[in-house]
Amino acid sequence: MQSGLINKIAVTPANTSDATALKHICPSQGAVFADKGYCTKPAQKAAAKNNVHLAAIKLNNMRDKNKDLDKWRTKIRSPFERVFSKRNKRVRYLGIAKNQFAEFMNAFSFNIKRLAVIS
Repeated sequence: MQSGLINKIAVTPANTSDATALKHICPSQGAVFADKGYCTKPAQKAAAKNNVHLAAIKLNNMRDKNKDLDKWRTKIRSPFERVFSKRNKRVRYLGIAKNQFAEFMNAFSFNIKRLAVIS
């Protein structure tokens, strides 16, 4: 999400974790600021494959947890979390293809509204 626009979207089944689905939306450069759910091997593998720095907030029981660094990462993530927290968590259709198209159209309309604000 550069300049407030949505670049990539992916719809996965409910039994797929977000960390596993990171490989579908991982950028090709930069950093990914993520929550505690991304402190897993699949997320680290997807980030390493794309040469991206995975800036995941650490779990409380992790040895290398740095509270100051986690606070800074939370501040970076907060503007984006506000946008996505307003989204409806439930899907309207049955099937991945229909929901993928619906989310693509939602992202497209969000980007059009965002471009009107930026311009």
